[in-house]
Amino acid sequence: MDDQPKPSPDAAPPRGFFSAHVDDRGRIKLPVDFQNFLNGTGDEMLYATSTDGTIARLYPISLWKDNEKHLEQLAIEDPAAADSLTFITQHYGAEAKMDSQGRVTLPTDLRRELKLEGEVRVGCVLGAINIYSQERYQEYLSNSRTSLAASLTTARTKGFR
Repeated sequence: MDDQPKPSPDAAPPRGFFSAHVDDRGRIKLPVDFQNFLNGTGDEMLYATSTDGTIARLYPISLWKDNEKHLEQLAIEDPAAADSLTFITQHYGAEAKMDSQGRVTLPTDLRRELKLEGEVRVGCVLGAINIYSQERYQEYLSNSRTSLAASLTTARTKGFR
């Protein structure tokens, strides 16, 4: 029997990027579509962290626990990679809950080091919510525009329309 929680139909991840706000107490107010997505996962707890030291990620706890299993497997195959990733995700990470107003308190180190203050951008990728500082978002946007023509050509060879 599969022990993974089954998302409800309401748990479809939102598409696109949205503006959000991190207040002076370190709480991000998530847009309604993201609140609905998280509520639909069936997970009350979240794990807030970064996997790369540049973008914050909010994981439903069941998805994070699945990642921990993958890290255990990686530790067998590539202990150095597993140690590095585990250390970074624990350095930035903490469990969190979304309150009734759709706010999630971000860990202090995560918020400060990634400059997540005031207006930020959020998007859902692979079941987790990415949180970008304005500076980081503009950097990714610029880089994506630079490589767009080549990316589109490659995608079209794979059936993208």
